[in-house]
Amino acid sequence: MGAANQVSSVNQEIIMLPNVSRRQVLATGAALAGSAALMATPLGAEAATAATAEAGRPGAKIKPTIVLVHGGYADSSCWNGVIAELQRKGYITIAGSNPLRGIPTDAPYIGSLLDSISGPVVLVAHSMGGTVITNAAAGKSNVKALVYIAAFVPDVGETQGDLINKFPGSEVLPVSVPVPYTKPDGTTGTDLYLSKDGQAAFAADIPTATFRLLQATQRPFDADSFIYPTQAAAWRTIPSWGLVAGQDKAIPPACERFMYRRANARKVVEVPTASHVVMISQPRIVADLIQDAATATS
Repeated sequence: MGAANQVSSVNQEIIMLPNVSRRQVLATGAALAGSAALMATPLGAEAATAATAEAGRPGAKIKPTIVLVHGGYADSSCWNGVIAELQRKGYITIAGSNPLRGIPTDAPYIGSLLDSISGPVVLVAHSMGGTVITNAAAGKSNVKALVYIAAFVPDVGETQGDLINKFPGSEVLPVSVPVPYTKPDGTTGTDLYLSKDGQAAFAADIPTATFRLLQATQRPFDADSFIYPTQAAAWRTIPSWGLVAGQDKAIPPACERFMYRRANARKVVEVPTASHVVMISQPRIVADLIQDAATATS
């Protein structure tokens, strides 16, 4: 049986999770601003060394490297709380720096990061990062699982604009600030930034102080990111997992459910009152889902 058929034959497991107390929000995660992306060669060496050590234990399974890809209005530090949880569980973690220029730039860039890693990889993405990994993971034999956290999961030929308009409920565009910039070829592009008034639409379930740090350290995305058609759908051959943020006002929850169902996600977790930035507000739930994928594909 082909890999695509193996994925499609798995029954979806959907779990509704209770909300974690607001006091458990790792507010310091966003405070540790700065990219977690590292030099590629040392990363590959680290993963290979860890895999060799793990393989030397009788009956031990090799733990995959966890690669996390952020979306728009964010940087790699949005994964800090999740990374802390995963590192406590013994996983090597790499937060890739997503260029946020659109599929033609972002997918090859993340693909090159994947090529630098020895051993198996669980590839995780939030928001627009989902489109990037859907393209970047195609044909990468070391990627064993895809985990989508309140993320886009496009099919071939689809754009993010197609998907976000498929269901009502997105409120993020009115709080996006367009800023022109000069591209390398001299033409003018448009970057979109999340405004200081964007918390209700983007991050309603984190403390205001944490949102202010997120908004100050954000990286904008090119508005054209919404018009590039997807070139490959890695979820057709790589098993996937998904998390629905129940109060998401960036990507509507109905859209997330539709995309995960279409991708035959092996497990879908719903966090009923989570905002779009569920990886900041509920890092333990996100880390547990990633571990599920890592364990299932080890």
